[in-house]
Amino acid sequence: MSSPPLLALRDAHVSFGGRPLFTGVSMQVGRGEKCCLVGRNGSGKSTLLKVLAGELQLDEGEHFRQPGSKLALLAQDPRLDGATIADWVAGGLPEDERDQRHRVDSLLDSFQVDGSQRPEHLSGGQARRAALARALVGEPDILLMDEPTNHLDLPTILELERLLINFRGALVVISHDRAFLTNVSRQTLWLDRGIVRRSEQGFKNFETWQDEVYNAEEAEQARMDKKLEAETHWLHRGVTARRKRNMGRLRALMALRADKAGKIKVQGSVKLGADAGEQSGKMVVEVRNLSKSFGDLVVARDFSTRIVRGDRVGIIGPNGAGKTTLIKLLTGALEPDSGTVRLGTNLQIALVDQQRTQLDPEATVWSTLTDGAGDSITVRGVQRHVMGYLRDFLFEDRQAQSPVRSLSGGERNRLLLAKLLAKPSNLLILDEPTNDLDMDTLDLLEETLADYDGTLLVVSHDRDFLDRLVTSVIFVEGDGRLEEYVGGYSDALRQRGADSVAAAPKAAAAKSAAAAPRAPKAMTKLSYKDQRELDELPKKMEKLAAEIAAIEAKLADPAFYNRDPDGFAKQSARLTEAQAEYERAEERWLELEMLKEQVTQG
Repeated sequence: MSSPPLLALRDAHVSFGGRPLFTGVSMQVGRGEKCCLVGRNGSGKSTLLKVLAGELQLDEGEHFRQPGSKLALLAQDPRLDGATIADWVAGGLPEDERDQRHRVDSLLDSFQVDGSQRPEHLSGGQARRAALARALVGEPDILLMDEPTNHLDLPTILELERLLINFRGALVVISHDRAFLTNVSRQTLWLDRGIVRRSEQGFKNFETWQDEVYNAEEAEQARMDKKLEAETHWLHRGVTARRKRNMGRLRALMALRADKAGKIKVQGSVKLGADAGEQSGKMVVEVRNLSKSFGDLVVARDFSTRIVRGDRVGIIGPNGAGKTTLIKLLTGALEPDSGTVRLGTNLQIALVDQQRTQLDPEATVWSTLTDGAGDSITVRGVQRHVMGYLRDFLFEDRQAQSPVRSLSGGERNRLLLAKLLAKPSNLLILDEPTNDLDMDTLDLLEETLADYDGTLLVVSHDRDFLDRLVTSVIFVEGDGRLEEYVGGYSDALRQRGADSVAAAPKAAAAKSAAAAPRAPKAMTKLSYKDQRELDELPKKMEKLAAEIAAIEAKLADPAFYNRDPDGFAKQSARLTEAQAEYERAEERWLELEMLKEQVTQG
């Protein structure tokens, strides 16, 4: 970097309970850099952020912060105090700027928080927005943020993206929200097995970079004729294999969306023809002309939909617009004011609520899964040992007898998902399931849900998660307006046109719309360039697949390395390149196929 760093670590060491968390970490962040900090749950991302903030001391090494620079830290679970929210937010101002309360009022207005409220009266989403205001109000030179999008609705996330894109200081952010990181980050810091790697590209290119690192490690170990380290092998093969399996699931998802398109029109109206001969149990929920209000608050007005077995429906909208109420209406827990809700036969409903209230904090992880009896668990009719099942959800053996209260937010989320996914159900309702999860766990969750043979209702503000999982999206827009669209979040934006964001009430609506991406103009067919690329990609993929198979056959020869070390190295390097080229081609082919499907339907 041309200018001196604002924040840096050199040869930093941190241990917890005698176990090294970081060993010899060196890194620096300069003005204007926007770094995402990624890594698995438990790798120490939050700890590293606190070290950078100066809240935790190093065991060894040096911590540097440019003299006179202002730093703000948004913790994952900030503690709010003070007489009012405005007073607490004003605590983020430097001492000599405490009189500039207009900055407090402006940010609270941007995030739609009433500054006169007492901190203890705020909901989780309001508390998070107040914490964002406190972090930003002092106009820091260095901004450190730990899961800033947790508990936020989409309009607020878009407003935050706009503020961070225009932020001129140094930013280091931890988040599970892939779309948020893609839009905000320009550099990537990867905390992996106790070291920090740096890429000068943002999160958009992280998965390709991650595969390149793992491939290079395995090739180096093979050249040295050493046995592969078990952890490296699991990391590489586990992540890469899962990503390849997800390509197959993405093809299946496209087929499901095409089937769903035959059931609903673009604007969400349902083809509710007579279907008396439909197989018993096929229909899960049928809604006709549903309306519901509470006084002046209208949740739904004349909404109709049909959800059949195997559908995966995403529900998105501003906080307070009525998403939870809609779930209760769809499942029969709440009666509509008018219209009908007809439920299918033999429904077995499982619910993952946002507060994770089904977990006993004093129970152990083991007893939570087994209900305190024995050492096995029945997973949808199949008997599994509890330890093997825990490993499926990325728990370590030592955690089995730990109390639930000792787990992180992401680990509690994983445990609840493991418990509920084991039980027989044919309708699974997930309320913000991605909160506090790392990227590997999100991949695991997507894989598990893709294989779920029942019906899903998913409330989420995670755009990437919805794009990868659901067959349709219901936008709960407030004032009784509900619209259903085929596909994921990005598909819904294209179908909605200029009105592309579920807007928050009042002032936040205009700000959020300004931050929303513009929808492309309507098309009736692919461009010549895209169609030509789509026609050529299968040939390219076939050629690359043949080359990969040939190289792997060569490398499998145990005498190859001894006979020609340089040739072995070149072939290993080419294998890595060819595999990356194949994955890029396959992803591009899927993008173009989905685009072709969308413009044809449009």
